[in-house]
Amino acid sequence: MSVAIQATTTNASNETDESANLSAAATAILQKARDAAASDNLDYAGGVSPVDAWTLFSEGAAVLVDVRSGEERKFVGHVPDTLHVAWATGTSLTRNPRFTRELEAKVKKDQVVLLLCRSGKRSAAAAQAATKAGFTQAFNVLEGFEGEIDAQQQRGGLGGWRFHSLPWTQD
Repeated sequence: MSVAIQATTTNASNETDESANLSAAATAILQKARDAAASDNLDYAGGVSPVDAWTLFSEGAAVLVDVRSGEERKFVGHVPDTLHVAWATGTSLTRNPRFTRELEAKVKKDQVVLLLCRSGKRSAAAAQAATKAGFTQAFNVLEGFEGEIDAQQQRGGLGGWRFHSLPWTQD
């Protein structure tokens, strides 16, 4: 019984340490995402909206990693000052077998990492892979950079980073 109490105390202490380094807004965003992930039985830390991702990233509470291909970043645009580790490459979007190794080279496994793709689907798979590789705080950026395809078969009008007028640039 004392072991359980000690483990709970240690866990609570770690959560307190993390919260002390984050703003109240960042702590609330991450907790909401973790709670939703637990409710939805996700096998990664959770999902955050583009607006919440920007809050976390701009406060320095998280690192933002774009998992789209290099071509997507170049021709569609990207968020300034973000890291890039492609989940898939080329026009056929062939899965990058080195994804987790490349992520490990750029991000600590205990950092809050936000993974961003075009629509939020590849980044969810990347968050799963990252978690399986030992990343403890891998979050998916919901809606992605461009959002879902609309009735006219176009992106950009149904959510996404750009839709929410968040900072981005184009080469």
